[in-house]
Amino acid sequence: MGQYRRPLFWVVFFAALVLAVIGGVLVICEEVPGDRQEEPPGKDADEEEKPPTVEQLARSIMETMTLEEKVGQLFFVRCRKETAIEDIERYAPGGYVLFARDVEGHTKDTLASTIQGYQEASKLGLLIGVDEEGGSVVRISKYPEFRAEPFRSPQSLFEEGGFPLIVSDTKEKNALLKSLGFNVNLVPVCDVSTDPSDYIHKRSFGKDAGETAEYVRTVVEAMNSDGIGCVLKHFPGYGNNADTHKGMAIDERSYDSFVNSDFIPFQAGIDAGAASVLVSHNIVKSMDENLPASLSPAVYEILRTELGFEGVVMTDDLAMDAIKKYIGDEMSAVLAIKAGSDLILSSDFDIQIPAVLAAIEGGTLTEERIDKSVERILIWKLRSGIIPAE
Repeated sequence: MGQYRRPLFWVVFFAALVLAVIGGVLVICEEVPGDRQEEPPGKDADEEEKPPTVEQLARSIMETMTLEEKVGQLFFVRCRKETAIEDIERYAPGGYVLFARDVEGHTKDTLASTIQGYQEASKLGLLIGVDEEGGSVVRISKYPEFRAEPFRSPQSLFEEGGFPLIVSDTKEKNALLKSLGFNVNLVPVCDVSTDPSDYIHKRSFGKDAGETAEYVRTVVEAMNSDGIGCVLKHFPGYGNNADTHKGMAIDERSYDSFVNSDFIPFQAGIDAGAASVLVSHNIVKSMDENLPASLSPAVYEILRTELGFEGVVMTDDLAMDAIKKYIGDEMSAVLAIKAGSDLILSSDFDIQIPAVLAAIEGGTLTEERIDKSVERILIWKLRSGIIPAE
């Protein structure tokens, strides 16, 4: 019996082997190259196409700009309402600052329509700014067409209702300004002043550095949440100095006094996400013995490195007597940009823009230096929706 099982086993084994080989050949023959549709490998999450960053968008816009357009973006200019449209077409400014005289005689509807006309005339969109601090500095609410009574000072608001009233007042300002077409309010005042005899006191929060820092943080957060650009002013801190609208002010305080007091509210605003910082015209001897802060490379370096600010830095208005008497109109913007300013508050832009272009042609300024500031300004406009982030 065993003799028959062994041959039978081998017959079955070889038959199975032959069938397996034939089956494999058939499978191979069926899989002709090109007939088989393979699924493409899935992309990893990191490989998915991402939308461009605002930095990339800003650089892309810059590639389409002429040098004249780039230089124009560095100027946040006083609006000349008689020639406002022509000035936009000729100089391509980064923005307009409106004052009370630009608002007088308007209704809400006519002012909003006028500002919209400015925006439509601008290729890159405009920063439209105003000083609506409340108290002694009001450009809009001083007119009953816009508010029944002017906005109150921060000190008055806080005395009555603390920070909740500060927040509600800030948000009311934001809503009014946005409805009119403004996208920047040049607030908050970050200067520390507890002495009523100080020039800046009535415009300040009137408290020590810690309380002023909390005020600044509160205002910046409320403005950011409502989409209104804020400007921290007047870096590095005004102290008890004289009014630079009327002449030069020299600050004799030690650097430590700034670190331990004046810088604190600015740092709070920067940490809260402020888009811009305004630099004063005071000569601060502990930082630069000779140059006004707005023209001093040392002051801009402190703001960038010590306080870590990466946004747009602007000068106070170069038409103020502190600068006019120091350097005059023509070269002040050149020196401010060379020192590190991104944005020039200017009344004399028709003199200063050609001076900056001449400085580039002559080698005093470089286009690479201009590009750094233009990129920061465009990023601000993209983040705030002035330029659509498409």
